[in-house]
Amino acid sequence: MKAVDARGLSCPQPVILTRRAIENGQFPIEVLVDTVTARENVRRMAEKAGCTVTMRAAGDDIALTISR
Repeated sequence: MKAVDARGLSCPQPVILTRRAIENGQFPIEVLVDTVTARENVRRMAEKAGCTVTMRAAGDDIALTISR
């Protein structure tokens, strides 16, 4: 599993890091974010790229698992 730690980064950085992982085909990808805005932006981008996204709470953070 490819891990992308985007906690503490402001948009669009979490989206850019996640897009790079998707383009490299490194699935599944787990993205850690710490804001609702980053969560929604990453989710929308991944779904537009044809991926499936599941979310879960990871302490104070949000973990998104992205797969094809």
